[in-house]
Amino acid sequence: MQSVGIKGLGYYVPENIVTNFDLEKVVDTSDEWIRTRTGIEERRFAAEDEATSDLGYKAAIKAIENAKIDIQEIGLIIVATATADYLTQPTACLIQKKLGLSKIPCFDVGAACTGFIYALTVANSMIKTKLFKNILVIGAETLSRIADMKDRNTCVLFGDGAAAAVVGNVEEGYGILSVSIGAEGEDDMVLKIPAGGSKFPNNERTIENRENFLKMNGQEVFKFAVKVLPKVTLEALNQAEMKVDDLSMIFPHQANLRIIEAASKRIDFPLEKFYVNLNKYGNTSAASIGIALGEALEKGLIKKGDNIALTGFGGGLTYGSIVMKWAY
Repeated sequence: MQSVGIKGLGYYVPENIVTNFDLEKVVDTSDEWIRTRTGIEERRFAAEDEATSDLGYKAAIKAIENAKIDIQEIGLIIVATATADYLTQPTACLIQKKLGLSKIPCFDVGAACTGFIYALTVANSMIKTKLFKNILVIGAETLSRIADMKDRNTCVLFGDGAAAAVVGNVEEGYGILSVSIGAEGEDDMVLKIPAGGSKFPNNERTIENRENFLKMNGQEVFKFAVKVLPKVTLEALNQAEMKVDDLSMIFPHQANLRIIEAASKRIDFPLEKFYVNLNKYGNTSAASIGIALGEALEKGLIKKGDNIALTGFGGGLTYGSIVMKWAY
């Protein structure tokens, strides 16, 4: 069975930088409060005329260029997002239109912040079974559109951005070595938008109560993340018959610096080998791991043959980890 991995990567973040000091002007918070509790200093917000599909498209163009393939060689588009342009139309189809790719299949994956890992897992399986040769995987979010700017506990956390990867066959022994994904489904969701779905459609009451914005039980999310982030990383390493010391770097979901610090201690892996850029971008959900990976590549921190782990957690509650040997 041929090896499958990332052949090209790209990311895009909006130009509009929103600092903690900017948020001090609109909500009861402070730079010190945000930094000490999360590690976030600033984030990017999409322009008024930018939607999730626009961010994803810009990241996709970079990924295809980096992969050095013709755009017509893309056989499938998978978009991981929690902030689709529309409820009834896959964002992947909108990006397909922007790319000028007609007739190829497209669909979205809804696994919140773990979405990029879930989408890579699906792409890996489809290529190994020879359904497709090259798959475009995109994680894209405009979380600024669902953040409640009157809720200081949530609005300070999130930002917008996108990352894309061209996934296909790579040199034998390189690429994705193992995958571990899972979920702990729950009824009383700790991370949700209460209204706007089929269970509670939006009406005057839900809008007045701001139930059309993201709500989060921060303490429960923190406890979940601290537990599953190290657990699923070690599971993926075990499947690859590797130890944590075999890794050059870990790319965690960029949600909270304290979660990453706790994971570092639990698996006894140096904090400086966890790539962290949440101070600049905040939590970009399904885009966060890909953005971190793309930034590290630009800095020359990853080279061919390096063993790395991508590890995330998100609403649902979902979690997952991929161990790979970098292929280029």
